[in-house]
Amino acid sequence: MHSSSLVAAATLLGLALAAPKAGLPKRASKLQWVGVNEACAEFTPDKRPGTYNGFNIIRVPTLMERMTPSGLSGALDSAYLGHLTDTVNTITSAGAYAIIDAHNYGRFNDAIITSTSDFQSWWSKVAGQFKGNSKIIFDTNNEYHDMDGSLVASLNQAAINGIRGAGATSQYIFVEGNQYTGAWTWTNGTGTDCKTNAETMGSLMDPSNKIIYEMHQYLDQYASGREPPSCVSSTIGSERLVSATNWLRTNGKKGIIGEFAGGLDNTCEAAVSDMLSYMQSNTDVWMGAIWWAAGPWWGDRWYSVEPSNGPSSSHYVPVLKAALGGTVEPPPPVTSTTTTTPPPITTTTTSDPSASPTQTQYGQCAGIGWAGPTQCPAGESCQYQNDYYSQCL
Repeated sequence: MHSSSLVAAATLLGLALAAPKAGLPKRASKLQWVGVNEACAEFTPDKRPGTYNGFNIIRVPTLMERMTPSGLSGALDSAYLGHLTDTVNTITSAGAYAIIDAHNYGRFNDAIITSTSDFQSWWSKVAGQFKGNSKIIFDTNNEYHDMDGSLVASLNQAAINGIRGAGATSQYIFVEGNQYTGAWTWTNGTGTDCKTNAETMGSLMDPSNKIIYEMHQYLDQYASGREPPSCVSSTIGSERLVSATNWLRTNGKKGIIGEFAGGLDNTCEAAVSDMLSYMQSNTDVWMGAIWWAAGPWWGDRWYSVEPSNGPSSSHYVPVLKAALGGTVEPPPPVTSTTTTTPPPITTTTTSDPSASPTQTQYGQCAGIGWAGPTQCPAGESCQYQNDYYSQCL
């Protein structure tokens, strides 16, 4: 990020929150953190995460392969580390928390990470760079899935050990579970060893006692955030958090919803407000919620709250800000003039690949709902990450 962009980002952050509007009901408690995922660093190299006005926590996804390109136990890449450092320092210097999220799904170069020692070493090297900044939060890995649940727990413990061993003792650590760390499946979704997160994740130990359990919760039928968005009901948000809430409380744990979103229709907007209200009523276990997503890469995607062109910005940003003040402000109703369905996706087949747009290195090239370039640069291929995301590598 160029220095001029950093100054602009710091200005945008402006963390003095506006007071909730008069007449809104005051909740008994408020969430400690409300923010956004500023997604870019893991997806495309030429657009870096910025910051967003009014929130007090920003999740900055990154890729482990870019941090240590020679391997999981390799040396840190100084240029990439420098960009990440500039970004998180901009956020924390404005008073917000910055989450360094290893957005790897429990994998490195598409292979499941099995070496807890290498994983611990990776986190030790990274955490050592930020040990003096107490507003940094370390997120061990995004959405482990289709793995042995006991291995996921062991990797989380290894990350904790590496972070604390590096001298980063004042920071929170966000741990994520198996099966895409879904709140709704925390107690019943099983890994390849037939164990649930409830069975494997409760015994994690941290000498600093600053573990937060990060769960994700989307509101569509499959809880995946797929497009076009359609929420199951106006109360699906609270309903999907009940079992996880009970697990957190029974086990004396704290949690955060690290990814969630809702579409631009009245049902989804009611469901988002319902979920946040439920969390505010259970702040003994829920610390906050982080919207997916912002950042310049998303353009006019339905979930974007990017100020310039994010379709969700005017609808959901007031709701998210109000959650920090102990209220949930109902979003404006969707009128008949609001476009709620993306244009149909068409597929063009051509015998001349050069006629098709070419994605940049590390850019998205396939996935459910993806309508962008599918051709990768010469020497790279479109490599599957999950059902919703494949990447030019």
